[in-house]
Amino acid sequence: MKVYESLDDWRAARRALSGRIGFVPTMGALHRGHASLIERSVAECDVTVLSIYLNPTQFNNPDDLAHYPRTLEADLDMARELGVDVVVTPTYDALYPDGYRYRVEEGEFSGELCGAHRPGHFTGVLTVVMKLLNLVRPDRAYFGEKDYQQFELIRGMADAFFLDAEIVPCRTVREADGLALSSRNALLDAEGRRLAPRFHCLLRSPESDAAVRERLARAGFEVDYVETRHGRRFGAVTVHGRTRDVRLIDNVPAPATARSDDAAGVLPGAVNA
Repeated sequence: MKVYESLDDWRAARRALSGRIGFVPTMGALHRGHASLIERSVAECDVTVLSIYLNPTQFNNPDDLAHYPRTLEADLDMARELGVDVVVTPTYDALYPDGYRYRVEEGEFSGELCGAHRPGHFTGVLTVVMKLLNLVRPDRAYFGEKDYQQFELIRGMADAFFLDAEIVPCRTVREADGLALSSRNALLDAEGRRLAPRFHCLLRSPESDAAVRERLARAGFEVDYVETRHGRRFGAVTVHGRTRDVRLIDNVPAPATARSDDAAGVLPGAVNA
């Protein structure tokens, strides 16, 4: 496995690669959810490229960025064990030589759900993913369905800008109790970890979005949103801990009897799940 911090070195190496290229972009703190994406790329492609870059432009809360887990050596060990061929670990100055003056923005869906609660978040996501896709030039790029809104926005961006990469969705990996795997789970204290699985459980309830929001609040969550759109129910909550608060997101296929507060809500370009 080769590791490139220098983008000049990586771009030179990329020109020598052949065969089907698979790409898994991450912010590090790898877990079994990331591993499932990597394993799929290794199985389907000739070369698998992994990026590890903690992207500051997608954090609207500086405290959230400061406490995001950083586990580079362990991440590299996992990548090596899973059969990754190349890891790219760029610096901010290399990836943003323009100082983030040039940005990729989406004018509708990015302002809803998580976008309504995290201003600028998806502009940072789309901008860094566009840069990474241009640098790696993969045939297939793998994204987890836990961040379903992000996946739809990235797929829409790839279509809108005629990018060659196929944007591939991968199923959410969960703990035995239903909690979606996330790097942020490591920040939960013991009490928060006991509470967190209730989030997924209640999202699957056949009750209306409003009733689920009420039940989550009674259970002890601070609720950002619960909304059903085009066959999926999306949710975001905050778990309050003794030392810090942790924001969790999840989505599930909408229960057949679930009722949205906005029956007209749809995902631009989305597929039924």
